[in-house]
Amino acid sequence: MIKFFEVLPATLSWLTLLLMFLASWKAAFWAAIFIILFDTYWLLKTLYLSLHLRHAFNKMRENEKIDWLAKLEGYKWRDIYHLVILPMYNEPYEVVRDSFESLAKINYPKEKMIVVLATEERAGEKSREIAKKIEAEFGNKFYKFLATTHPMNLPGEIPGKGSNESYAAEQVKKLVIDPLKINPRTQPLGEGVNYENILVSVFDVDTQIGKEYFALLTHKFLTCEKPQRTSFQPIPLFINNIYEAPALARVVSFSATFWHMMQQARPERMTTFSSHSMPFKALVEIGYWQKDVVSEDSRIFWQLFLHYDGDWRVEPMFYPVSMDANVAHGFWKTAVNIYKQQRRWGFGAENVPYMMDGFRKNKNIPFKTKFYWAFNVIEGFHSWATNAIFIFALGWLPVLIGGADFDKTILAYNLPVITRWILSISMIGVASSAVLSIMLLPKKPGGFKMSHYAIYFLQWILMPFTLIIFGAIPGLEAQTRLALGGKFKLGFWVTPKDRFKNGN
Repeated sequence: MIKFFEVLPATLSWLTLLLMFLASWKAAFWAAIFIILFDTYWLLKTLYLSLHLRHAFNKMRENEKIDWLAKLEGYKWRDIYHLVILPMYNEPYEVVRDSFESLAKINYPKEKMIVVLATEERAGEKSREIAKKIEAEFGNKFYKFLATTHPMNLPGEIPGKGSNESYAAEQVKKLVIDPLKINPRTQPLGEGVNYENILVSVFDVDTQIGKEYFALLTHKFLTCEKPQRTSFQPIPLFINNIYEAPALARVVSFSATFWHMMQQARPERMTTFSSHSMPFKALVEIGYWQKDVVSEDSRIFWQLFLHYDGDWRVEPMFYPVSMDANVAHGFWKTAVNIYKQQRRWGFGAENVPYMMDGFRKNKNIPFKTKFYWAFNVIEGFHSWATNAIFIFALGWLPVLIGGADFDKTILAYNLPVITRWILSISMIGVASSAVLSIMLLPKKPGGFKMSHYAIYFLQWILMPFTLIIFGAIPGLEAQTRLALGGKFKLGFWVTPKDRFKNGN
């Protein structure tokens, strides 16, 4: 059964594209009708999601202005402690330091922070030297600082974030947290500290945290309906190095940000992504992150969801964490890296067989819940791999291969006109994204001129290109590799992180 569900996403995507070609060739009239209806659906969906995007943006800006530590008064927030894990591979010192500097500036008591810099043995001596420098500069700013080194070639693991994070969490539990529980009277944490009072946040090592993040996270934890059955998801803004990025990378980065921003307005469909937080007790109970998967950030949601019989949800924080845009030396290397990153994200389709097999085995989750998630997850990966190709590449296919009989019809004459008209209206949503992307730009560097705003607005004409080349195609490849399995299966690809003074 697992193999069937590994093949399912790619089968649905390729079959849809193949049927579109066959219909345009053998049933051009009905293919044209379908294209018009689909483009209309996409237009309505774009406008609908634009409203969600605007709502999430306004809510995020509102939350950024609030003193969340002050709002914690009246709650037992002083019982809550935070474990922060930052997995690191070969990122440069400047990237890691910027992240720790943001942690040191948070509006939250540092004596309630346990921070782990999780390095990899396979990264070599340079990584260990960076960890030592970070510890020397920031180690005394938190209640506890721990630098772990994940050993190479442990059985049952693949090199990647999941195995590194799990090792780090196990080490901090053994070396820091459990000793505090055994002998609380001699420790600053005091009595009553248990796993239920610890929130664990895992951040990519380039993640810079806003000042109010942990106060807001604590407030969410103390006020949500089921705090021990909830993950907490911020909005990832890929803007740390946005001025160094070429237009292509900027559009892809903001597109990813906007998608996650829109998801915040639809919490019933949310799973965890990249940087997020969860109760430590639940993490221990499920045995930490799985160590042999690529998409550990979303897999952890399904581990929790299945373990607790569907009684798990993601709480949107409507608060940003800033990360790096995908930038390399030169345009083509940047393009290749963007493609590889999108392909790795697309390999999240590996959660489909895990989810479906879990649904098959777990009889305690209601069928309605299983159907809702199965449909939305599978449809999401299908749309990822096919929608942009339908909209921007196959809209004129019936005219091209429909044959002489179809060419003589009124529909054949009007199909390009209708599709152009629908797509033109849908550009309202694109224009909205362009405006918001300018509003999200960080502090302007020296030499930034008013004319640059026009460039940052007009760059969005690249979106149809990016949706196909850096969306549908890597998504389709990822699903195909999952279906083929074996040597075709993806391992964890670490996105290179660097900072360039002169940009590209």
